[in-house]
Amino acid sequence: MGYAAERAPERAPIEHPVDLADPRERARLTAPALKAFFRLAAAWALREEDARALLGGMSHARFLSLRKAVETQAAVRALSQDELTRLSLLLGIARSLRVLHAPPLADQWPALPNRNQMFAGRRPLDVMIRGGIPGLQQVRRLLDARRSLGA
Repeated sequence: MGYAAERAPERAPIEHPVDLADPRERARLTAPALKAFFRLAAAWALREEDARALLGGMSHARFLSLRKAVETQAAVRALSQDELTRLSLLLGIARSLRVLHAPPLADQWPALPNRNQMFAGRRPLDVMIRGGIPGLQQVRRLLDARRSLGA
């Protein structure tokens, strides 16, 4: 059978990234992203101060109103593009940690001092907070690379 007669492999449809500049998309994603974030914050035993810092330095009042909205399933104003980007990165980090480590370590890892060159003895949580979105991206890339290596 010649090359032309062979069936070409089917390709998965191309998924386009979500348009976080679109207020409707941000509104659609806000409630589930916040629900997942507050579960993550509890699993990681984050102090409120650290949780707010991971979200970009959110005020105490806004943080509490978002948490209350999630708990009561009340409507909430859409998060900003920056906040949703941070949440996406954090949830990706959490997913990678659950693939790489057993449950207790997966949830403790962000708060443990780390000897990796990137962290230089600091906690990954500190790198994520102080580094902002680039710090979150750096941690996410590190964990995704470890996942791809099967480490």
